[in-house]
Amino acid sequence: MNNRHIWIDGSFHKWNEANIHVLTHSLHYGTAVFEGIRCYNTVDGPAIFRLEDHVNRLFNSAKIYFMHIEFSKDQIEDAIIDTIRKNSIVECYVRPLVYFGYGKMGINPLNNKVSVAIALWKWDEYLKKEDFDHGARIMISGWARIDSRTMPVHAKATANYANSALARMEAIKAGFDEAIMLNTIGMVVEASGENIFIVKNNILITPPISSGALEGITRDTVLRLAKDNNIVTKIVDFSKDELYLADEVFLTGTAAEIKTVGEIDNRMIGNGGTGKVTQQIKSMFESLTRGNHKFSKQWLHHINIE
Repeated sequence: MNNRHIWIDGSFHKWNEANIHVLTHSLHYGTAVFEGIRCYNTVDGPAIFRLEDHVNRLFNSAKIYFMHIEFSKDQIEDAIIDTIRKNSIVECYVRPLVYFGYGKMGINPLNNKVSVAIALWKWDEYLKKEDFDHGARIMISGWARIDSRTMPVHAKATANYANSALARMEAIKAGFDEAIMLNTIGMVVEASGENIFIVKNNILITPPISSGALEGITRDTVLRLAKDNNIVTKIVDFSKDELYLADEVFLTGTAAEIKTVGEIDNRMIGNGGTGKVTQQIKSMFESLTRGNHKFSKQWLHHINIE
């Protein structure tokens, strides 16, 4: 990646020279917010998926953390596009990061500069290699999902992901691909880095964001695709018992896209592979992100790369 460039506060830096001070506040106290955005190589060339929605969520996260971003939303959108063009890559994962920088140390970061960085890379496989017949093996984490009474769960903040990292490492150490997290009252919330859906009796079900789940953009995309295709959906709390008894389970996220779950706590889900509703959702999502769906026009921001 030595030939790649990262955008920081309005200028480009070579990949290996995009450095920050070791006393950067966010490095010590988790006071940063970020987004994950996909650029797809569609039938009409490279296009960023739901760019405006991602940037809106980035600014909302920053607002919760009292971060004043010195750039407008339009400027950040342009910077994301410029970063993709600068790196001449037609398909990638984009990571905008807003953070309190180097300045006064201590818990209070309000006097420190708020910086913005934008990096990108190719993310081929986030969880496991795609396999129609064998979905991901996941476990219920021993760690509870952070609670809205202790952390702002609807900010996509780096601090929140310490909770996620503990759950993911626990799962991997135990031989699983991913972990599902419950909230403090024992209801299913999400995976360590994805929202979760179950299918029961052909009804598509996902937990409400009031459970503590991030308001995922891929989650919203799935719900809107389902509605458009007359798939009955419910947004309700459910328990881990209901996970075990689901006909189908899948995870959604910008990095993971749509991932089938084949086992939970060593209990097979359905036939262990991709079920009918999951496959329908996966096919629609792929069609959408490749520019072949009626929603593609409104959700894909096409860019020119020379």
